[in-house]
Amino acid sequence: MHTIARLITARRWAALVALLAILGSALVIALAGPAERSPRAGEDLPAGSGSARALELGARLEDSDAKAAIVLFARDQGLSPAHLQLAGERVAELPGGSDAPVIPSKDGTAAIGIVEVDKPDATGVAEAVAQIRDSVRADLPAGLTVQVTGPAAIQADLAAVFDGANVRLLLATASVVAILLVITYRSPVLWLVPLTVVGVADQLAGVLATRTLAAVDVAWDESTVGILSVLVFGAGTDYALLLISRYRDELRREADRRSAMAQAVTRTAEAITASSVTVFVGLLTLLLSLFPATRGLGLACAVGVVVAAAFVMVVLPAALVVFGRWVFWPRVPQVGQAPIVDSRSVWRRIGDAVARRPAAYAGVVVAILAIFAANLTQITTGLSDADQFLRKPEAIAAAERLARSFPAGSADPTRIVTTAPVPDVLARVTAVPGVESARPGASAGSVGVVEAVLSAPPGSDRARASVVDLRAALDDLPSTYVGGTEAAAVDRAAATSRDRLVIIPLILALVLLALILLLRSLVAPVILVATVVMTYLSSLGISWLLFTQVFGFARLDEGVPLLAFVFLVALGVDYNIFLVTRAREEARRHGAREGMLRGLAATGGVITSAGILLAAVFAVLGVLPLVVLAQLGVVICIGVLLDTLVVRTLVVPALGLLLGDRFWWPRHLGHEKSAVGASAG
Repeated sequence: MHTIARLITARRWAALVALLAILGSALVIALAGPAERSPRAGEDLPAGSGSARALELGARLEDSDAKAAIVLFARDQGLSPAHLQLAGERVAELPGGSDAPVIPSKDGTAAIGIVEVDKPDATGVAEAVAQIRDSVRADLPAGLTVQVTGPAAIQADLAAVFDGANVRLLLATASVVAILLVITYRSPVLWLVPLTVVGVADQLAGVLATRTLAAVDVAWDESTVGILSVLVFGAGTDYALLLISRYRDELRREADRRSAMAQAVTRTAEAITASSVTVFVGLLTLLLSLFPATRGLGLACAVGVVVAAAFVMVVLPAALVVFGRWVFWPRVPQVGQAPIVDSRSVWRRIGDAVARRPAAYAGVVVAILAIFAANLTQITTGLSDADQFLRKPEAIAAAERLARSFPAGSADPTRIVTTAPVPDVLARVTAVPGVESARPGASAGSVGVVEAVLSAPPGSDRARASVVDLRAALDDLPSTYVGGTEAAAVDRAAATSRDRLVIIPLILALVLLALILLLRSLVAPVILVATVVMTYLSSLGISWLLFTQVFGFARLDEGVPLLAFVFLVALGVDYNIFLVTRAREEARRHGAREGMLRGLAATGGVITSAGILLAAVFAVLGVLPLVVLAQLGVVICIGVLLDTLVVRTLVVPALGLLLGDRFWWPRHLGHEKSAVGASAG
């Protein structure tokens, strides 16, 4: 590695390496660009589930792409015959509207008309719903209100969330990173170099990731590129902080900045490589998910981590050595200054305090984290459509108003798709408790549809129980599947539970194996993995308190625990690797106890800066008005801060100090210390 490091930092090559990498990336970004996303029916449904099969079988119908938009006319003082006539005329004039009269409610204050929106993608649906809303609201009589809800309107309002979202997310992420880099380096110039390098890596990662997904035919959704960007900025900047910190230290020993950078790259290569490979493998475990979009997210982010690590290990060193030491102005490192590992930094003082009472520090912190983790028993999961948005859109408000005058499930009927005789299916459906009404829907050849209106409110446990009862009643009929929003919620809950049972143990095993291979130790990897799991459980418990007591969320999205686990464990390993690889390096010369303290002194500032930056970057997900992304951002933000400020600063050093040489068992660093000393002599 040292030979490669000297090559990319050499006087004749450094500027060329940096320039070619950035210009080549710009060329790929400009000419190739990200792959166009082709939305697929059912990409958000678990593969092989009843709701997915209902969608597949329903594709044989002529109107399989059509989604219902429900136009709700309401007047609290009651609708007159003239109002109903106007409502019917407005609906009939719409493309996909019905000539049939609108359906009045029993209380006389509302009426609904159905419009079929036959568009193949979310953009088309959003445009059609916008046209419907404009048309039905023109020149209304006083007191009459019109809103549009139903599956088409909900999809349109969801699409609106992502309108320009990736640009907003990128700008917010880059701004946060820039501010924190300026604070970290306290230099008006230095921050521009890593930010530029990571920014180019982010744009290239977006192109390569989406092109990879398209090439291997893996689906992805609107949020994939946004989360990918957050991850690349977070992980890439973390690696940059580690490299630049070591470079600064080497500049205090070396007069030649190129030699100093070559040494810094050599010393940090193992940690960055091990970290990025571990994150890469951890993210690839998402390919085992039953959700197509989750598989796409895992593969995209895995590509992004590789790009981020490559740019930091190759492009950033070349770019930095093009400039002189002045790039660190006003805090320019000079030869002869004490490196941070030998200074009495705040992290060394914290380490000395922990060293005086390691058992007390470890015991108290673990007990507090366990108390927070106990909140996991109170968590309830499963967001309804109404709970998905931080700001309530029209489709949700209209559905709530509709439920005051019509049966609760009228806005979004449960759809049974079957090859069995429709009358037989209809008879069984109407006999199921919890079904308010049912009627035949479209049919084509051997495929028919029955639409059932559930009496329970959408998203409620009773509505989902009714889906289970419907499936039980229809279980012996050939090719009969219950689909729709409530059925999809039932299937997502079951698939998410399965994903957690399969993916979480696999990630832990892979991370443990990676640490064993890196450290050639058994005790240290087990302890480090245990601390990461403890951090994850505590962060979920603290987040649940915030969600229920501060933000007013009654439920946690089912996918958040798994995604938070993947990101927290994979990224939390970064800080473990940063700390223990430096502690091992120092222990070879100074012994296990002093090595741990010196490792904390050398990496404490880097880990803290990296953790705060990563936490802030994931918190930026809250700029999108979707509850699931806000929840994911909060859990990861809290988890990273816990890991950085508490676990990696207090618990791991305390355990390392308590165990001494046993922390590295079966490896004996004392022998290596003797070998290093003999070699030096």
